[in-house]
Amino acid sequence: MGNDRLNLSSILLGSREHVGASRALAEFRSGRPVVIAGSTETLLCLPVEGLDNDRLAAFRALAAPITPRLVLTGSRARSLGIDADEPVAIELSDDVDSMTVLSLVAEKLVPENTPDFVFLPEPAGAVADAAIDLVKLAQVLPAVLVADTDPAIASAFDPRIVTIEAKAVARFRKEATQSLVIAGEAHVPLSSSVRTRFVVFHDAFGEDSVAVIVGTPDLSKPVPVRIHSACLTGDVFGSRRCDCGDQLKLALARLKEAGGGIILYLAQEGRGVGLANKMRTYKLQDAGLDTVDANTTLGFDDDERDYAVAARMLQMLGATRVILLTNNPDKLNGIAQAGIEISGRMPLETPVNAHNRRYLTAKAERAGHQLDHVIAALAEAPKPVENAAPRAR
Repeated sequence: MGNDRLNLSSILLGSREHVGASRALAEFRSGRPVVIAGSTETLLCLPVEGLDNDRLAAFRALAAPITPRLVLTGSRARSLGIDADEPVAIELSDDVDSMTVLSLVAEKLVPENTPDFVFLPEPAGAVADAAIDLVKLAQVLPAVLVADTDPAIASAFDPRIVTIEAKAVARFRKEATQSLVIAGEAHVPLSSSVRTRFVVFHDAFGEDSVAVIVGTPDLSKPVPVRIHSACLTGDVFGSRRCDCGDQLKLALARLKEAGGGIILYLAQEGRGVGLANKMRTYKLQDAGLDTVDANTTLGFDDDERDYAVAARMLQMLGATRVILLTNNPDKLNGIAQAGIEISGRMPLETPVNAHNRRYLTAKAERAGHQLDHVIAALAEAPKPVENAAPRAR
């Protein structure tokens, strides 16, 4: 009877590791602490998102007598002048307040009065690395507070605090692709007179991605496909500081002309960092950074997207050979590595305007996007005159 109940629970809940990682992800998204256990260490972890002095004091009290550490990604560490490729941990003494912590996590320039002792980083370790992976999956600020603890002590914490194994985080990320299910589908007529069918996929992260099937594509032949990351500002509101909305409209027109195709609309806002973090990177861009440096300054990779989900969606739709509508070589490589045959590429050249010129330039010159029309426009642009008198405002 016991084994039968265990088998039934596994059917309803999934593996113990999967359940633990899923619950820990939900806790991080809600700003609650999680205990993460590894083979040699156990950490009490709290996302920095939403940190204030009260929350910091509560974490210190829960972790006592251990002094908390702030874990930053390698990208964020380098932006602070710390030589690091992997996440680092910085010990925080009692006189470090929440504003100092947040400035270390998200500001372009750290305040001059930040104590020197803050910049004594050490390698974060495997368990802290797992905490960073989890906080990135939660799409909140990519930094966590951690405190060493003992498994026996951790069990004495508030029973509401979830405990998971560090190895479960990496497995959860991989298993999430295989968790995709088709949740619903229907025909949706568009204002552009394009005939489409929307197929909604649901995954273990709680995200919905959509396959927009245009016309009636012939799946026995290479199918024109656009992999499009969601962009609320560009796709919905027509923001001019990116080319996302223009690319989506152009892709729809191209697929209609081709007689059919598929647009995969993925829940990967801001190149995978989430909408709130995308706004933070915009603020950093307004302060002078380009789109690549804004992401890395905030602590992310310049592109956090994973195209395994897109490949799985195509496989479930029966499209295993594609002609990709993209300017991004990483999409070609990511889809090919996931088992989809690339039969060709169609470029999407959209208008350059005063607001997106710097963004497109960074994509072309730093991220390797194949934007020949942008490079040509830059070559034709008049050179600035040195020592010219400033224009009146």
